[in-house]
Amino acid sequence: MPARRPELAVPPRDPQNPREPGDHADPGEPGVLARSLAWLPYLLVLAGAAAGLFIAWQGSRYAGPGAALVGCALLAAGVIRLALPPRYAAPLSSRGKASDVLAFAVFGAGVLVVALTLP
Repeated sequence: MPARRPELAVPPRDPQNPREPGDHADPGEPGVLARSLAWLPYLLVLAGAAAGLFIAWQGSRYAGPGAALVGCALLAAGVIRLALPPRYAAPLSSRGKASDVLAFAVFGAGVLVVALTLP
């Protein structure tokens, strides 16, 4: 005789919060536009870093300017992370604000130093 599978119990709805997963969001929650704009700083930093890598990829003559653009993009990420509130800087945040800003600043300054020392 095959074993019976247990019945899955449906959790009761909370009378204080009658929303279900498909219901409309609360007015206090950020809308689609706000969530989309939260990605804008991340995309700008990503575009700057990608442009810098593309420039550096063109040859050794362009390695310095390309690396400088990558370093500036990382420094800009640090400034953006420092200036924006957490809900708009979410894609740029991985830890606390101080450690994120410090990491972006150190890596950006390091890449800029390398870029400026290239012949």
